[in-house]
Formats: sequence, C-alpha cells, structure tokens
Amino acid sequence: MEIALSAAGSGVDVDVTLVRGMAAGDEAALRQLYARHGRRLFAYAYRITGSAEVAEEVVQESLLAAWHGAGRFRGDGRAIAWLLGIVHRQALNATRRKQYPTVSLDDAAQPAGDADPLDHAASAERDAALGAALAELSVDHRAAIELVFYHGLSMAEAAQVCGCPPGTIKSRLSYAKNHLRGILARAGLRREEL
Repeated sequence: MEIALSAAGSGVDVDVTLVRGMAAGDEAALRQLYARHGRRLFAYAYRITGSAEVAEEVVQESLLAAWHGAGRFRGDGRAIAWLLGIVHRQALNATRRKQYPTVSLDDAAQPAGDADPLDHAASAERDAALGAALAELSVDHRAAIELVFYHGLSMAEAAQVCGCPPGTIKSRLSYAKNHLRGILARAGLRREEL
C-alpha cells in the first residue's frame, strides 16, 4: 500500500493517513511517521527519562505499541498527540522500572563553533539555571511545560497525552510557571534574559 503524502492538500492530515496505513500493515507508513516525528518523540522521552539510551528504547517501544495499536486510533485528535501519549506512558514506565544513569544538559549540548566565548558562557549559565529549575519540578509538571510550550500542543491535547482533565494541565502549568519564575528570580535571572 502506497501512502499519498499529497493528502494534506486535500484536507486530510498526513499523520492520520500514515496511522491508517500502519493499521493496514504498511511498514512504509511506520517509517514515514518515524521520519516525520522521531526526533520530536526522542526529545520528549529524553526530557522525561534523562537518559539518551533509555529514550531510544522508549521510542522503539512506543513505535511498536503504535504499530500494534494503530487500528484503535480513532482520528478524533492529532496523531502527534496520540504518539506523544504513547511515549509519555512508556517513558514513565521506564523511569519507574529502574534508575538509569543520566546525561547532564551541559554534556548533551553541542557548543556553537563560531560563537563569542562570552556569549556562549552566558548562554551556558542561563541554560544551566533553567535546567536546574526544571529539574526541581515533578515529572507531571515538567511534562505539562514540555507538551504545551515545546511541542505546541493545546491544553486539551496535553491532557489527552497525560491522561488527565484539561483543568489539571492548566493548574500544572500555572504551578510550574510560578515555581520556575521564583527559582530563576532567586538565581538572579529575569524572564527576558532566557
């Protein structure tokens, strides 16, 4: 079965078409979905688990679960929200099973080649402060921030991913933003500097 990626022009979501292809047993649809969203899924899994190795395993397990569950996808929401929900559950399960060694954000960051050393140092300091502040949040609060601000999901979609009501996401975002604001203020950073 060949997936026509021109379906987006006809008003049909390309990702939904790919998920339907997976439900029909089309391995090419799975590869295309991974090509479209693999990095995004990995980034989300990494932020939950804190380990690149575990995040890779989570993405593989999530894609396998998506493959097997594609026939149950109703298509009433965006496919990326459905995929992030699978990754969310797999990542939480992975962190509950074991404590894995983590890689710090500093070690994972790639330094800019031509950047001014002072700018790079200031940027690294801001990133470290933000990373430390985010690390103080619970997994649920970090997930709400990540899904809404990094992945651009609506509160309803984030609620679908986390398996909770939209009001819970709204309150988690409010708490997380206030908590981050306080931590960063104590570190001497203003929101404009981030």
